[in-house]
Amino acid sequence: MNHEANDGRRAVIVGAGFGGLALAIRLQAAGMQVTVLEKRERIGGRAYQLKDRGYTFDMGPSLITAPGIIDAVFQAAGRRLVDYVDLVPLDPFYRIHFHDGTHIDYVSDAERMKEQMARFNPGDAARYDDFMAAIEPIYGAVIEDRLGSKPFDSWGKMLGFLPRVAKLGAWRPVHNFVARYFEDFRHRFVYSFHPLFVGGNPFSAPSVYLMIPMLEKLGGVWFSRGGMYSVVEAMGRVFEEIGGEIRTDHEVERIEVTDGRATAVRAAGTTFPADVVVSNADVGHTYGALVEPEKRRHWTDRRIDRTHYTMSCFLLYVGTRRTWPEVAHHTLILSERYRELVRDIFDRKVLPDDFSMYVHAPTRTDPDMAPEGCESMYVLIPVANKRADIDWDSVKEPLAERVLEFLEEWGMEGLRDALEVLHIFTPDDFETELNATFGNAFAVEPRLTQTAYLRPQNRSEDVDGLYLVGAGTHPGAGVPGVILSAEATYSCIAEDEGLEAQWEPATPGDVRMEPTRGPGYDAAMAELPASAGTPELVPE
Repeated sequence: MNHEANDGRRAVIVGAGFGGLALAIRLQAAGMQVTVLEKRERIGGRAYQLKDRGYTFDMGPSLITAPGIIDAVFQAAGRRLVDYVDLVPLDPFYRIHFHDGTHIDYVSDAERMKEQMARFNPGDAARYDDFMAAIEPIYGAVIEDRLGSKPFDSWGKMLGFLPRVAKLGAWRPVHNFVARYFEDFRHRFVYSFHPLFVGGNPFSAPSVYLMIPMLEKLGGVWFSRGGMYSVVEAMGRVFEEIGGEIRTDHEVERIEVTDGRATAVRAAGTTFPADVVVSNADVGHTYGALVEPEKRRHWTDRRIDRTHYTMSCFLLYVGTRRTWPEVAHHTLILSERYRELVRDIFDRKVLPDDFSMYVHAPTRTDPDMAPEGCESMYVLIPVANKRADIDWDSVKEPLAERVLEFLEEWGMEGLRDALEVLHIFTPDDFETELNATFGNAFAVEPRLTQTAYLRPQNRSEDVDGLYLVGAGTHPGAGVPGVILSAEATYSCIAEDEGLEAQWEPATPGDVRMEPTRGPGYDAAMAELPASAGTPELVPE
């Protein structure tokens, strides 16, 4: 239902991923009337859902590392995350299997980690506390001091940030930073792989991304019953409860720009006038396909092409008539090569003969994700994006067969005989389904030259009244990063539109039990017509 907001200001958001939905809630709660336009049949963007013959698959993000950051969005609308989703803490966070048959259960408990590490290298275990002490200030800068949720929209802010980066050593590549503390290859991997989860190369991504292990340690790793898509649905529900409008099957054709300002969005043959336009679409697609070339002096076609985009992923969504209880909820299975395999993916852009993989088995925690006695899994293999010369139409079936065969040999005996559902998702699908430039999986690559002010800005450099949100802008990919980007973008819009200043977010692990209301919430609710009713503060 579409209602007039208290000041008549209209915002149109392109794309209903986590970033678009988080910003839509914040803007609607602050008094704007917000419409979200989504290309696909359902909301979610990269956090989509696939259902087939009783099997349920999250197609993108599979875990929550900072529930308090998500809860802050719900708090802005006078809601609580815990009233909408059932969060389950995971232990271990990940089980990491190495090529030599050893494994490590990655957990937050320091003593458990040191006990496991001591089996391979006692000196590494002794240096664990020093490593955590070294990365804690990085976490403090990004999360506690809110640098991850503040726009870096000037060189002045960037220059103010650089001395802190230098002091913390956060400019060093992640793997180099980790290698200063740990000698064993297992421990170097355990604490350096996290950039891969946001599309980064651990051997070149700056150590500012080492805030992720601390984020996990302090905030935990969680699963939402019903899958991550239950969080997407909850955000969509909250947005509509407070008067927002979502239109699916509305692929955006153009962002209309008049006299240098975004004035409307054209989608599905309809023009949606707007005072504010926000794109949650892929950055390359936003500028390259939605804004006419003559309207952009900064984001030229050449600049779009020269931007470094993340690697892509080869994904199998697998439903089987039996289970493998020995497979953890989150399982990493690694080949012997690490540095060279990463180089094949990011630099050489070839499809290697070996592969490392991430297996998500949510039925370990939520059996309802599959029919009784069955297993629902997805298998993710990092691969080069479409700058590589790989014909995915011809290689996807043989590669899928190789992966299934590998998993059987690794320990999932009888996998192919038990197979009931198999869906394959390749870089081609990232490009066609998600409008991802070069089929990237995580938007703009997190590298030193594409960090903070050097990433695409939350406030467009080319078009007044146009803003970006999501993985391609500051601070970057991953669910916490995307949710924080909505806060940064809100700050830009609030400054430009005279909205109230941003509220303080919850800490990453803190899911508050008592609801609060964001700025403008009461005024916005007062403008809803009586026939609509006022949404309950705490839903049943």
